[in-house]
Amino acid sequence: MVAWIARILLVLAAPITGWFVAKDSPNFGVVQMMVATLVLAFLCFIFAFWPERWSHFFNRIGKSR
Repeated sequence: MVAWIARILLVLAAPITGWFVAKDSPNFGVVQMMVATLVLAFLCFIFAFWPERWSHFFNRIGKSR
């Protein structure tokens, strides 16, 4: 299960890394892992603050009625 998550993150990070580093360079894997870590942090940030944003939206709708 953890291997699937890591593989999905690396697949998402590969095109982003390809914009900045050539795929045949020796440090592509290191940069790809750094980008995958940033993608994971961004996803955690989105999941952490998503309910708060929706609760504000629905509270405004409920007060307007």
